[in-house]
Amino acid sequence: MARFHPLRVTDIKRDTKDSVILTLAPPADARDEFKFIQGQYLTFRRVFDGEEMRRSYSICAGVNDGVLRVGIKRVDGGWFSTFANEELKVGDTLDAMTPMGNFHSALKPAESRRYLGFAGGSGVTPMISLIKTVLETEPGSTFTLAYGNRSTTAIMFREELEDLKNIYMGRLNIVHILESEAAEIDLFSGRLDRKKCDQLFSRWIDVNGADLAFICGPEPMMLAVSEALKAHGMADSAIKFELFSSAQPGKARKRKVSKDTAAGGAKCTATIIIDGASREFDMDKDEQSVLDAAIAQNIDAPFACKAGVCSTCRAKLIDGEVDMEANYALEDYEVERGYILTCQSYPRTDKIVVDYDQ
Repeated sequence: MARFHPLRVTDIKRDTKDSVILTLAPPADARDEFKFIQGQYLTFRRVFDGEEMRRSYSICAGVNDGVLRVGIKRVDGGWFSTFANEELKVGDTLDAMTPMGNFHSALKPAESRRYLGFAGGSGVTPMISLIKTVLETEPGSTFTLAYGNRSTTAIMFREELEDLKNIYMGRLNIVHILESEAAEIDLFSGRLDRKKCDQLFSRWIDVNGADLAFICGPEPMMLAVSEALKAHGMADSAIKFELFSSAQPGKARKRKVSKDTAAGGAKCTATIIIDGASREFDMDKDEQSVLDAAIAQNIDAPFACKAGVCSTCRAKLIDGEVDMEANYALEDYEVERGYILTCQSYPRTDKIVVDYDQ
């Protein structure tokens, strides 16, 4: 079951003209459930004009900070982000699921590792959590962040990043890449694209000496950075991705179906296991995703973005086969073990068994 808890808004800080940082307090009986791992996110729900909307936002606090915070940047046409920036008040409550997400690596306090981070716009939000937690927990490690924005005024967490540089002097390096402002050094002007990355890696950032890289931002930026990292010698297994929230369309893509398949009305018997209970029903193979079919049966399956981005709808395929249309969230080893994003999965076989409890 997709369990939500009411989080009380205890503070709202205006960070840029179109972004806010919310401090949230879980109810006393759910406090332990909101302990998080650096780089994780919260999924919120709210009803707008009679329709329930769900959106995910990264936690922007260190694991040991003792607070729960998220940063939300207003997106044109974004109902939830506009509400959070313009209407939300201290004392209000927001329904949220417990922290989720795999945008992190296991901490190793005894090791000295070199981390690279690449963020575009509000993609810096989980980086704050990663930077603070890693540098505090691994005293021998360093972190280099390349952060792309349109202009200086659009930089989220600008003051906090500067404070962190002072706290971790010599261990935190931040490279700002500004699209619409000229810098004293041309290297720091323009977009964080493949060409810019090649320049950075040749003259400023040592990829060969890095252990891990985290990339969060719009998809074109993430792909460009990843390609550049691999071209400069970084292993694919050392690169982690996270699409930031404004990249989430909020709806699953409509699947194209051939006339013959549609006329045939191919059916699949689906079994959904959640919270120890099993439900069986028939569904169309090509008309609905596994998630949408479950919801149509009044099964309270977890979900957020419905775009293959957030991994909230992750489940294990126990029997049968599915086509997964998009996957921005699961690691290769998870797919090999049978995990799927149910919002993007369509049955290929006449029978499937999907387990949300594993």
